Amino acid sequence: MTQYPLLEQINSPYDLRTLDKSQLYPLSRELREFILDKVSQTGGHLASNLGSIELTLAVHYVYNTPDDLIVWDVGHQSYSHKIITGRREQMPTLRQLGGLAGFPKREESKYDTFGVGHSSTSISAALGMSIANKQLGKSNKAIAIIGDGSMTAGLAFEGLNNAGWLDSDLLVILNDNEMSISENVGAISQYLSKILTSRFYNTVKETANKAFSLVPTMQKIAHKVEEHVKGLIMPSTMFEEFGFNYIGPIDGHDLDELVGTLEQIKKLSGPQFLHIVTKKGQGYKLAENNPIGYHGVTKFNRAEGMAESKPSKKLSYTQVFGQWLCDIAETEADFLAITPAMREGSGMVEFAKKYPEKFFDVGIAEQHAVTFAAGVATQGVKPIVAIYSTFLQRGYDQLIHDVALQDLPVMFAIDRAGITGADGPTHIGSFDLSYLNCIPNMIIMTPSNENECYQMLWTAYKTNKPTAVRYPRGSGTGEPIEKKMTILPCGKGEIVKQGKDIAILAFGTLLHPALDAAAEINATVCNMRFVKPLDIELIKAIYSTHKIIVTIEENVVIGGAGSVCTQAAQQLGFNNKILNLGIKDEFIEHGDPQKLLHLCGLDKEGILKSIQQFLN
Repeated sequence: MTQYPLLEQINSPYDLRTLDKSQLYPLSRELREFILDKVSQTGGHLASNLGSIELTLAVHYVYNTPDDLIVWDVGHQSYSHKIITGRREQMPTLRQLGGLAGFPKREESKYDTFGVGHSSTSISAALGMSIANKQLGKSNKAIAIIGDGSMTAGLAFEGLNNAGWLDSDLLVILNDNEMSISENVGAISQYLSKILTSRFYNTVKETANKAFSLVPTMQKIAHKVEEHVKGLIMPSTMFEEFGFNYIGPIDGHDLDELVGTLEQIKKLSGPQFLHIVTKKGQGYKLAENNPIGYHGVTKFNRAEGMAESKPSKKLSYTQVFGQWLCDIAETEADFLAITPAMREGSGMVEFAKKYPEKFFDVGIAEQHAVTFAAGVATQGVKPIVAIYSTFLQRGYDQLIHDVALQDLPVMFAIDRAGITGADGPTHIGSFDLSYLNCIPNMIIMTPSNENECYQMLWTAYKTNKPTAVRYPRGSGTGEPIEKKMTILPCGKGEIVKQGKDIAILAFGTLLHPALDAAAEINATVCNMRFVKPLDIELIKAIYSTHKIIVTIEENVVIGGAGSVCTQAAQQLGFNNKILNLGIKDEFIEHGDPQKLLHLCGLDKEGILKSIQQFLN
């Protein structure tokens, strides 16, 4: 007998809609078991997906997908969606090179209506779909499913504001599980918590609606009374002031209530806002009790849970930053550490516990984080912004106008730079050197090992300019950290291996495969350290003594560090043969980072191959 008798019958939402409503409960149990089984073998996002199973089934059961359009926010909760839309057999390939993406992806399925990976885009995208279909004379429904963590971003409220004004047929489902990746913070989180505790209001409202439904005049009077009284019982008017019909909160694991509510909403016109309450990790106690720990998992034994990771002799660059932050707090007073909802990811947990008065998690609000930091800097306090490479892209205007234009000493600790792996192109930091390079007043550093990262962080902290230290995900080479902090000379690199004819100018951690390759061809290798300002004296020395120059960086070649070297050489009058190695003009898919580096030609073999082809 098969382990998943119902689930194996579901190859599309059409199959799902042939089931009796009573069969959805056993199907949800099978789906939960299936996700646990597969994710424990492949790794991936677990707790959020276990919490969204009933919601997924209910939406696909009630709405005529793919004609009706579902837009998932971020996509951390879309695994059950993938499974029931024909990708069940591909789940063992999840987040692996050539396999299923960890997020919705338009090229992967017609049911993935919008590609995601970053938060708070669903409402705007679904609204755009709704308005476009209206222009085409179609009656398709558009549904945005957004988590409460994503509601902390301004983009979500821009979408809400526009949707209410346009009076579109849009359904926004708020999947409220009181948790994004880190614990939710801010007024929006507190507001939603108040709603959850106000069951009395919802009970009164439901009873009154039933009682007055047969008497239209009384219903109008009751509605007017409700507008004045509800604020005393529950401050839930915000979404209605945006122009939405607010419904909820309801139990997001009660399939009868979910399906019944969605069936009623489907008949309504205008903007609808359904607030459901779910539990991250639902049905798997270990994840329920530790939703942060089980947000993103590696392979584990589901019966025993995730084993405690053994301390590595090598520190990750994220740990180096976290350690440095705690170290400076012992001696430095006038600084603040800021992150947009990435306390765990940026290695700030210990610092936040030890120095809560200096730690500021602003929620999923990268634009605000950057301008908030700029405001801090105007008052003589040093802001340290810990942010992922691809997340800083969302605060780019603020980086230019609010920080660099005013030449404010904001320090950016940029994590996840370069090829990060399984999360795919939305999280691969391919562009930061290029987008930072073109901004006046910026200083950009690329550490090649853990100790250099530690010292560069100190250098950036002591520099009275906008600075960025960009470092990759994962561990370094095992280089021990010198606790005595040293300010590195600004804009100065170093020759780490002397060779002949060929010189490799390496930026960041690609110094190590560059050294391995150079040993085969007797090439000179320079650890450039700074992208901006570039070490012009070193450039002169190398270009005047070597025939062939190779630059290498874990960033797109266009506009990157190599292009700066080439431009400098041209301005200085050199005409050496120059080979720029880096990421090509393309997005990098998900997969194992080392395999992706190999495919990009940025490991030892790839460097040697590219040089040989260039010589020929």
